Amino acid sequence: MDRVSEGRRFDVIVAGGGMTGGMLAAALAHAGELSVCVLERARPEPFEPGSSPAHDIRVTALSIATERMFRRIGAWDGVLSRRACPYREMHVWDGEAGVEDGRSSRWRTRFDAEEIGTEALGHIVENRVVQLALLERLECDPNVELRCPARLAAFRVERDSVVVTLEGGETLDARLLVGADGARSAVRTLAAIPHEHEPYGQHALVATIRTVLPQQSVTWQRFVPSGPQAFLPLTGPHASMVWYHEPDEVARLAALDDERFAREMEAAFPVELGGVDAVIERAGFPIAKAHAARYVDERVALIGDAAHTVHPLAGQGVNLGMLDAAALAEVLGDAVRRGRDPGRARVLRRYERWRRGENALMIAALDGFHHMFGPHPAPLRTLRRAALGLADRAGPAKRLVMRRAMGTAGDLPALAR
Repeated sequence: MDRVSEGRRFDVIVAGGGMTGGMLAAALAHAGELSVCVLERARPEPFEPGSSPAHDIRVTALSIATERMFRRIGAWDGVLSRRACPYREMHVWDGEAGVEDGRSSRWRTRFDAEEIGTEALGHIVENRVVQLALLERLECDPNVELRCPARLAAFRVERDSVVVTLEGGETLDARLLVGADGARSAVRTLAAIPHEHEPYGQHALVATIRTVLPQQSVTWQRFVPSGPQAFLPLTGPHASMVWYHEPDEVARLAALDDERFAREMEAAFPVELGGVDAVIERAGFPIAKAHAARYVDERVALIGDAAHTVHPLAGQGVNLGMLDAAALAEVLGDAVRRGRDPGRARVLRRYERWRRGENALMIAALDGFHHMFGPHPAPLRTLRRAALGLADRAGPAKRLVMRRAMGTAGDLPALAR
């Protein structure tokens, strides 16, 4: 049962628990210096440790940096006790090279955990598992109050606080309101923070499948003119397949029966992935990039998708949000230890300076990949393929790219180091 606030004033109210909001609340609770209230719309369905429900369609590739954060806040066991699939290799190649050339290492870049001395490059985890592990951590902490179901309706900023009104009329008081409420953030909208949103004109079709081949520990990414194709291993003979395409083609594929859809996937995807034994679930959604003009205002801050969305081809969106959460928690903790008000804009701008540039760099890099692997004249296609082959042999540069993707390079929060 959710605890009742009994009129307490909070240091921080987090609108939108989910994954990034849950990480922020857990990081603040871990530091033990700030009281936190989390507003969560709905609890995820239960997933008891040791049980084996069907795989959810919504999964995330958690980076090594995110794993470190989960370990330090005491939530990683909650992930592993349910379900997670480590992957040790990632293969990237140009699908326009032709069938035989596509199999050739000349046009392929292979990333291997052994190259940088780690056991895995990351873990594929269902979103529900991530949320439940965080909720377990929050529900046993006296510094955190979880309100569920609860939804932000309005807020007003006063001199020393922000007054939050919930749907139903209840008001809460805090020194800081954090928007962790997703790409359609109510906090961002109510704060009138400009938001640049640019659709890619493509949709992603995601399918959970059962594979003919046994468990793999490799993620695959192939680029074709219509858009990337991705394979993410799940536990046992299961996988998540992502197919980027024009909206009309995604709609056509989504309308096929399971058997015909499986045959189309087998024809379009690389032969190394093996056959499709069964299609368990499918869903499609449009993709876009977006970035808020600023991350903070007086007594307001944005993290995760509320602040930025990236092309999903490399699975970096959630990991960037987790780094936002850890960075903001660090900034707030430092402010409190120095006797400063953690809700003041001049304190919060340190977080914005820290994370906005890092996120802009990732948005630009993923956008560049998207455009680089679109339809191009033959000379550019040849150059592109040569670059992939060269990248596979460029030792130090390749290892830096791997560390960036794993979240272990760059200006990292202490929780992620």
